[in-house]
Amino acid sequence: MTRKVCVITGTRAEFGLLRWLMGEIQSHPQLELQVIATGMHLSPEFGSTYREIEEAGFEIDARVEMLLSSDTNTAVTKSMGLGVIGFADAYERLAPDIVVVLGDRFEIFAAASAAMIAGVPVAHLHGGETTEGAFDEAIRHSITKMSHLHFVGAEEYRRRVIQLGEHPDRVFNFGGMGIDAIKRIKLLSREELERSLELGLGEKSLLVTFHPVTLEGGACSVAQMGELLAALDGLDDTTLIFTMPNADTGGRELSAMVREFAQGHPNAKVYTSLGQLRYFSCLAQIDGVVGNSSSGLAEAPSFKIGTVNIGDRQRGRLKANSVIDCEPNHKAIEAALEQLYSAEFQASLASASNPYGNGGASEAIVKVLADYPLENIRKKQFYNLSANDFS
Repeated sequence: MTRKVCVITGTRAEFGLLRWLMGEIQSHPQLELQVIATGMHLSPEFGSTYREIEEAGFEIDARVEMLLSSDTNTAVTKSMGLGVIGFADAYERLAPDIVVVLGDRFEIFAAASAAMIAGVPVAHLHGGETTEGAFDEAIRHSITKMSHLHFVGAEEYRRRVIQLGEHPDRVFNFGGMGIDAIKRIKLLSREELERSLELGLGEKSLLVTFHPVTLEGGACSVAQMGELLAALDGLDDTTLIFTMPNADTGGRELSAMVREFAQGHPNAKVYTSLGQLRYFSCLAQIDGVVGNSSSGLAEAPSFKIGTVNIGDRQRGRLKANSVIDCEPNHKAIEAALEQLYSAEFQASLASASNPYGNGGASEAIVKVLADYPLENIRKKQFYNLSANDFS
């Protein structure tokens, strides 16, 4: 009997991680792929990136509209409510056997909540991680407790999911999803990339992404973005490629600051969405990543480039020696950039090792999705740790 596997995706970055798993599900003889697009994918403001799903050869089975045209705390909370309603309707119509979600965003919390009430088992990817500067931290662990199969990116994260009371037999460490994408995608050459970006990279180039720090308030995120832009202000000899913040609380104000900065700096250009091909092609050509995106920790090390990781948003995640942590003030950021370009640090990048594995996660996950018994899987007992656990 064919098992219907429903994959939820709400952002460009998340789809980039899920794409290869979706392909494995689509081609598996015992599985039927269902796709629900939601969140930023459906918003023209964020590039209507649902088109990337379709261009990759996937049919969208349901669209859950949930983003309001505001990013206040109240608006995000209301968006979550709309999402729960929309996912409830989608699950009733599609009748999936299992739902697959990734990460820690509020769209995914809505998807997992609706699945739990609908009686649909949930498989959660990239649980057990920590991001102490964002409310994603609480959302991620909440999704873990609503899920029934867990696919984590590293052994430390596997132990943390078990610590949350999940049975070890249901927690699988197959490595990070981003490594699969890096190994499978054929990157653009430098010339092809420059044509696609309509931008010359020059001798120095940096990719900049700064998301709201949601646990520190909108004013704090704005202040930190101001410090970052102040640090970048004097880099006239460096091409600055900006990607826009996520649809988090306060994200629109940060986006406006980036656009205003770019208007006064001919060496800077802003992209609503690069897409995975151009994004990874950039990582292969630039000098480093600057900001507070998880990609600087999870994908950039595989390209042997440095990351300037600003502030607390990613605090608690595993990090390669290619990551330079710094405080969110312009002096500290300037010092980190100086370190990034230092001969000693550049020489050290050759030995950088990605802590999220060596690939192969998609094939391993799809085997579990196809073979793991789903009967009675929703009845979970809290797994209590013994003195011998993890010894």
